[in-house]
Amino acid sequence: MQTALLILLAILPGIGICYYIIKADKHEPEDKVNLLIAFVIGAAITYPGLKLEAWGAGTGLDDPSSIWKTFLLSFGVVALTEETLKMLALLGYAFPRRFFNEPMDGIVYAVMIGMGFATVENLLYASQMELPTMLVRAFTSVPAHAAFAVIIGYFTGLAKFDPARKWKYFFRGILFAVLFHGAYDFFILLEIYEGLAGLALVGLIISIRYSQKLIALHQNSSPFEILKKEEKE
Repeated sequence: MQTALLILLAILPGIGICYYIIKADKHEPEDKVNLLIAFVIGAAITYPGLKLEAWGAGTGLDDPSSIWKTFLLSFGVVALTEETLKMLALLGYAFPRRFFNEPMDGIVYAVMIGMGFATVENLLYASQMELPTMLVRAFTSVPAHAAFAVIIGYFTGLAKFDPARKWKYFFRGILFAVLFHGAYDFFILLEIYEGLAGLALVGLIISIRYSQKLIALHQNSSPFEILKKEEKE
């Protein structure tokens, strides 16, 4: 019974967020097959991501009593590895395709990739963690992955329709996602001071609010939304 609950806690949060972001794409819904492919790609990059992180931790950075080592592990290994892989997956699959035809699509496909990654990661943790820990992850780590994915997707959406400045937008997407992700992990991993996990929660709330703002910006700037307004006028 507990095993079944652990598996459900590993899977349902990601599926729920996928449903939310698909519904948020209100102007031109994406083909379900394309969305599924993005999710599977996100799941597939979990393996190289965790391998690279294990290698980084094995270099001596996995020391929660050291501020600088934890900083390097959080920002330079975990956050940089995961967000770079998500960006590369987005650029390799959805970005060059014709179905990527509005800025919001960057967010939609980035979140699908991010949820594929988060779901597989959760399933791996489910075999090692107790029910209370998985319950906490369901309401913290998975939404965090979604928020970081929205940031990448937002700037990738801008890059798609502004080729002259696309590299600037790619850089901003990675930079902001790594900063938010790294800060979140840093406060969780550092054990030298009590109460820092509370700062991680604050960072998560800020990340979610920021991602909601970015979603709204792309919803309102969609060419389909602009066309509707022009037709009404």
